[in-house]
Amino acid sequence: MTNVKQLAETATNAVYSLRRSKLKKGIPFMINAKDLPIGQCYLEYPDGKILLVELDKTGNDFYVVRELSEQEQSSLRNKFHLL
Repeated sequence: MTNVKQLAETATNAVYSLRRSKLKKGIPFMINAKDLPIGQCYLEYPDGKILLVELDKTGNDFYVVRELSEQEQSSLRNKFHLL
């Protein structure tokens, strides 16, 4: 395996570990997606719900755009291998 591939695998594993750790502590995990508009991301909560959120005008907080349906949540988890 090349150094670049090893580095990418290490980084991916670190993100998965961080996700598990945050959710276990009751803290939401931010999921960034290139297909979202600038300023939007997903927040995954320990109870399993995922919200689409957008950065407010101050840049200090998020507001909820909408909650994803169960099907959308499942699709997003599959897309990012978050099972």
